[in-house]
Amino acid sequence: MAVYQRHPRYSILLGLLLVATFYVLLPRGPPAHEVEIFRVDGTVSNRIQRANRIYDRFLVQRAGLIQKFGPTPQDVMMFPPDVEPWPAYTVWDFFPAAYNCPHEVERIGALGDGGKWVCGLPLVKNKQDCVVYSFGINHESSFEAEILKSTRHCEIWGYDYTVKSFGPEIDTSLTPRTHFHPYTLGGWDGTGPDDSKMYTLESLMQQNGHKHIDILKIDIEGWEFETLDTVLKPYLDTGRPLPFGQLQIEIHVWNKNFPQFLKWWENLEKVGLRPFWTEPNMVYQNYNRMAHSDLAEVSFFSPGFSFKTLADIDF
Repeated sequence: MAVYQRHPRYSILLGLLLVATFYVLLPRGPPAHEVEIFRVDGTVSNRIQRANRIYDRFLVQRAGLIQKFGPTPQDVMMFPPDVEPWPAYTVWDFFPAAYNCPHEVERIGALGDGGKWVCGLPLVKNKQDCVVYSFGINHESSFEAEILKSTRHCEIWGYDYTVKSFGPEIDTSLTPRTHFHPYTLGGWDGTGPDDSKMYTLESLMQQNGHKHIDILKIDIEGWEFETLDTVLKPYLDTGRPLPFGQLQIEIHVWNKNFPQFLKWWENLEKVGLRPFWTEPNMVYQNYNRMAHSDLAEVSFFSPGFSFKTLADIDF
């Protein structure tokens, strides 16, 4: 008599072994989350939708962090002092670059101070109407020079009332695609600091005959708060989409408190701007070692603008 006939329990074990072997060898598809990732990464529009969902989850996390260290924004410090209970945060922890740029990200310009992080520069390499605005030159134009070298048609409009031209990094062969004016960016047309001419972004675009700006760089040493408040107000009030695809800006949080900075940042978010890269200014930190980490380069992506102009372009 066979063993499995004399001992029924062996029959049960043998059956379980066969079932387990069949289950292991059975072909299976990838888990549901992997299928979703493959699907959403197929097109630019789907990658943007995915990035939007991720950023929405981050906004919930930020509210929780404020609750944890607040519980209100008025209770949150920009840089907590080095005393007990030593809360483990700075202002920058509430505002990370939590948005995924759907294109290639590249640092453009000099290493160290002067360079900026750009999303999708190859998309404008051969773009006929590529427009770049740069506010704040300060004798250093490595960012602008590399954009000109990396593209065929991009033209750059530079504005800075404290200097008379772009920096020396721009080769003379590239100057035909540059346009410099000693103007100030402001919230109205009129007279700016040191009797300089001041214009709104919309006025400058009208003067230049532009309907859009592909890349907007702003480095105006602390004036970015008042300036962007007024620049963005028409778009906040009317709901019109922003006329620029991305914003590279150096933020200086000198003398700001957390509620002020939170409100300003949330206004950027309300018009659709999403941070995709952050780089602390360690040069400033090195020369101001007893000061806080007040300066950071932040790059923002404008999904609404890019969805309409770049959604059908892939690498």
